[in-house]
Amino acid sequence: MEPHHQPAAWLEALGWASLAAAGASALLIAADMTLRGYRQRMWIMHLVYPITALYWGPAALWFYVRHGRRTSRPVIKREGEVDPEKLPEWVTSAKAISHCGAGCVLGDIVGEWLVRSTGMTIAGKPLYADFLLDFSLAWLLGVGFQYFTIAPMRDIGPARGLWAAVKADTFSIVSFQIGLFAGMWFYQEVLFAPGLAKTTAAYWLLMQLAMIVGFFTAWPVNGWLVRAGWKERM
Repeated sequence: MEPHHQPAAWLEALGWASLAAAGASALLIAADMTLRGYRQRMWIMHLVYPITALYWGPAALWFYVRHGRRTSRPVIKREGEVDPEKLPEWVTSAKAISHCGAGCVLGDIVGEWLVRSTGMTIAGKPLYADFLLDFSLAWLLGVGFQYFTIAPMRDIGPARGLWAAVKADTFSIVSFQIGLFAGMWFYQEVLFAPGLAKTTAAYWLLMQLAMIVGFFTAWPVNGWLVRAGWKERM
């Protein structure tokens, strides 16, 4: 049975404001790449940047304008290629995390609604079913996102590209989900026990915050993956 705790009116209003800002940021990024012609050299980034905005909101829009647009085809043609080795470490780490983060976001959205629509539980709790489906879908999608980054950059075939993507993204997904699931558990089991309904904006505001926690728990792992050469320095 889905939790039915009702959030305070101010928290629900804040949730709607956050979702609106995130949606607007994602649309602005997508419009910049498609309508204004700032198409990325790697097509997968046309998905990664807007999806990242779904939880980072205006911060993702700022990052895209400052660093993402720089790797678009028109800017590369005008100013030349960006040397990844000369980029600040935090920029390359943020880009690396954004791939697994995009998979996690899509996996969570699909997984959460599947659990709600089917009434699925594990040990009597929908939250544990959320964890299982969210992780499974996030891993599959994250590996897919990573494949379409690694394979073209390394110019390798499907089998080698898939194995490289699995190596690159499995540790990244696990580290991201540790922070995300810790956040989900805290706001569902501690702050708002027995949990918020998924039909409230407050639920998704707190999910955004949990995803940001996951972004930072994935940070050291992704830094190591880039230094080890398992992930590409973008």
